[in-house]
Amino acid sequence: MRYMPHTAEERQEMLVKIGVSSVDDLFADIPQEARLDGLLDLPLHESEMTVERNFRTLAAKNLSPYMTPCFLGAGAYQHHVPSVADHIIQRSEFLTSYTPYQPEISQGTLQALFEFQTQVAMITGMEVANASMYDGATSCAEAVLMACRVTRRKKAVVSGNLHPHYRDVTRTTLQFTEFETKNLPPVLEGNEDFDEHIGSDIACVVVQNPDFFGRVQDFTALADKCHEAGALLIVVVNEVVSLGAIIPPGDMGADIVAGEGQSIGVPLSFGGPYVGLLATRQKFVRQMPGRLCGQTVDQDGKRGFVLTLSTREQHIRREKATSNICTNAGLCSLTFTIHMSLLGETGFAKLAKLNHSQAVTLAEKLEAIDGIEIVNDTFFNEFTVRLSGDASSIVEKLAAKDILGGVPVSRLIPDNPDMSDLLLVAATETCSLSDMDQFVAALKEVL
Repeated sequence: MRYMPHTAEERQEMLVKIGVSSVDDLFADIPQEARLDGLLDLPLHESEMTVERNFRTLAAKNLSPYMTPCFLGAGAYQHHVPSVADHIIQRSEFLTSYTPYQPEISQGTLQALFEFQTQVAMITGMEVANASMYDGATSCAEAVLMACRVTRRKKAVVSGNLHPHYRDVTRTTLQFTEFETKNLPPVLEGNEDFDEHIGSDIACVVVQNPDFFGRVQDFTALADKCHEAGALLIVVVNEVVSLGAIIPPGDMGADIVAGEGQSIGVPLSFGGPYVGLLATRQKFVRQMPGRLCGQTVDQDGKRGFVLTLSTREQHIRREKATSNICTNAGLCSLTFTIHMSLLGETGFAKLAKLNHSQAVTLAEKLEAIDGIEIVNDTFFNEFTVRLSGDASSIVEKLAAKDILGGVPVSRLIPDNPDMSDLLLVAATETCSLSDMDQFVAALKEVL
């Protein structure tokens, strides 16, 4: 342990001071099956050239969504990102900048974040948005914490049709706080009934639109019921392109919107980094986590940008902080802003319309196959199909034919045997008719 200067006696003294008997006790919250007992089975030393060759060999085994027909979704969507977005974020003043510790000096960074906030507020139908979060799942968890602070209540009701990853992250985030979640079971057909769960002790209800199964709903009535009980409505959006076509959460009466912005400007990238969105009502702005950039004028009357709010523990007293988020997803929020600026309002709506059209076309092609049923009657660019067989094994057979045919529901909801034959299928603007025909032909053969 040549990089650790402490002696064994000093380490033991520290363990005694914090009240544990060994270093292993510090990892008590990590399940035993997730811990390593020894080193990984990897070569301890190889030349740089050998390592590069080995990694190329491993990478060649991947089935890239950019090289084959891809219908993956479930929270991460393949969209076309204009090359100019990558070109701009490669500029050194953006690529190497970190958090603006002297914010008013960083006028370019602040302006980019201000534009990002404006775009997010507009598409969500909300009054104010922050300068981004880590991703959609952590944004959802932060939204629940925020609702608990606003209402001074300690319980959140979480829809069964919220993305399972978002549910897990929210539960993990709240597990060592005074707050708790009440997770409802998934509802595949019909609408969820929240009436019996909304009471005077509920801080918020968390729903997703489109939901995990792809269904689009209007939550206006639910918002009214929440407000009658003094609770807030949190609407989660993990396919942000949908906001170009459907009623935005703000117009439904949502109090907080948490979302994933990956679909605009951010490539799939093996699952991250992505960009979390969080927007709310003006009256709740003081309880919003993260940063808020504002626009003002300087002493000469020229437009300038400032860091209006930064309620994190590094800037204010720790007990006053609304979050321990240490930064924002700056580079990802910038590429979001670039892509959205290129689209404009009209282009954003056209992109959404194209996505929905592609999904409708694919649904019609799949529904014509014997042994396939489209489960949900409403959807944007993703829907659930019921197959005449185990979805996981069918997906593997499709992958063997170089087709990424969707995400088995059982991969994300493994403890429900009734869902083993369900498959989430997404069709974005990147899916050609040829891709769809290949998918249909392969699926017929596999079934």
